Amino acid sequence: MTGAATRGIDRGILSAPPTIDRAVILRHLAETLAVAAAGGLTLGFLGMPAGFLSGAILTVAAASLAGRPMLIPTPLLRVLLVMIGISLGAVVTPETLRGLATYPLSIAALIVAMAIISFTGAVYLRVVHGWDTITAYLAAAPGGLSQVMGLAAELGADMRAIAIVQTVRVVIIAVGLPAGLALFGLVGHASRSLGGPFDPARLDELALLVVASTAVAIVAYRIRFPGGLLFGAMLTSAALHGSGVIHVVMPWWVTYTVMIAFGAVTGSRFANTPMRLLLNFIGAAFGSFAVAVTITAVFAAGLVGILSLPVAEVMIAYAPGAVDAMMLLALALNLDPVYVGAHHLARIFLISLTVPLVAHRQSRPRQLPDDKPKPPIKRPPFQD
Repeated sequence: MTGAATRGIDRGILSAPPTIDRAVILRHLAETLAVAAAGGLTLGFLGMPAGFLSGAILTVAAASLAGRPMLIPTPLLRVLLVMIGISLGAVVTPETLRGLATYPLSIAALIVAMAIISFTGAVYLRVVHGWDTITAYLAAAPGGLSQVMGLAAELGADMRAIAIVQTVRVVIIAVGLPAGLALFGLVGHASRSLGGPFDPARLDELALLVVASTAVAIVAYRIRFPGGLLFGAMLTSAALHGSGVIHVVMPWWVTYTVMIAFGAVTGSRFANTPMRLLLNFIGAAFGSFAVAVTITAVFAAGLVGILSLPVAEVMIAYAPGAVDAMMLLALALNLDPVYVGAHHLARIFLISLTVPLVAHRQSRPRQLPDDKPKPPIKRPPFQD
């Protein structure tokens, strides 16, 4: 499904051709960010979990499908990847790390479930819909939309397909799961406000967090670690927060701005997508979601029966949605944030460590070593 032509179109959205006037690029960028802000702020302030990200994706995708020139330049994308990594690592706390040891059986079952979801989801997309291995594997990854999209951007996977599958799952979980739990009386209606206010007195601590995370991200990128900018920043931020060295987090308005801008990156991937292809993607999204939710339900039901844990907490902890959305749901639904956070921390690190390695391994046979001379007596790789 994903060919060189498709990847060429996708890469062209990120980096504008040098022949385009700088003023034109800036106008397109301004329009893209404005459209993203309109959607992200609308869903975000309406209280939809992950609304800032999903809203930006939806509006920019709609504008792209309508023919508007939506683009995010590559340098800005790299900055966004680092900022997202810093924000994701900030969910780690000493309490959350202790929670990893508190629920060994539950976390072990989660790891097995996520591995099965990744494998079966990728097989479903490859067999039923004919997707290539990298795109199918990244689309089937159970959560971590920001990480998966950042990795897809580096590996040249079909981001339009991945974005639709991942976004549909996030929307279904973020909207449907809390509504379903409330409908069956499994959760209360308590709500807590989230916030990371900017404290000038802790500016030095914030600067240390940004500088250290950025430095490691650049090193990871330079050594060609898959998704190095994102994962390098995330691991550094997680280490600083989890060890208690750093307590400050990114200001809430910075995090939401980054989410909106990255939503624009994802939404711009819908450009030049025929309606028939779009419908095929949506069908693949619902099919892969059905596979994931079936496996999740089986493991969650078994765990509730064995450990007698609250159903709502297990469902939120095992839901293969975005980390920020799931943590937000845990707080909004007045659930145990340590239990939920420990499981999503384990899930996100499982995804972060395994997805790039597997995807990178799958991508290597497709990469032509153009920088190495070929002996004339040997047939070049992939020659027809």
